[in-house]
Amino acid sequence: MAIIMDGNGRWGLKHKNSRNLGHKEGLKTVEMVMKYCMKKQIKFLTLYAFSTENWKRPLNERNYLFNLLENYLKERLEKINSEKIKIKILGEKIFSKSLNNLLNFAEKKTYKNSKLQINLALNYGSKKEIVQAFNKLKKKKKISENDIKKNLFTKNIPDPEILIRTGDTQRLSNFLLWQVAYTEIFFEKKLWPDFMNKDLNRIIKKFYNIKRNFGNI
Repeated sequence: MAIIMDGNGRWGLKHKNSRNLGHKEGLKTVEMVMKYCMKKQIKFLTLYAFSTENWKRPLNERNYLFNLLENYLKERLEKINSEKIKIKILGEKIFSKSLNNLLNFAEKKTYKNSKLQINLALNYGSKKEIVQAFNKLKKKKKISENDIKKNLFTKNIPDPEILIRTGDTQRLSNFLLWQVAYTEIFFEKKLWPDFMNKDLNRIIKKFYNIKRNFGNI
């Protein structure tokens, strides 16, 4: 399952008059989804946390997001590891030295865990990902789909069966463009902090009622 967690800033302005506090509130929804995935034995969860385009946001908001992530990992990494959750970063790590070190440490510490893999898309852009894959393969005379797949950030990660986007916006925003070719996509009106367990249940139930043909009849 993959999720575009849209609507934190708008939720914060509406309820707290602060975009930053909306991002903080959104962490509660992240934890709810993590628990749901473990309960339902969903093995891979990919979260769109910060895109290559998000660098255009105001500096104070970017810094708040990075500090929020850094503090969360410092406080929760031991618990995450004890729950056998694996953390994988999708994207180029070009953050502060302390955050980069913490992300590398989190990946290394949780590497052998297998109950749930959380793929955190940070500084991630699907177009850039695909271009980088082609650049790695430019010396090959003939490139196959499998060659490209093996050179994406999502190497060895199954393509998502479900993609959810909250926030009442119906676009992919440069997220997993290669990987979602046959993914079932669900656009939700709710802002991310308002997204609840019952919403996930409804989506999962609808997913299991879909006949997935993958181009066949």
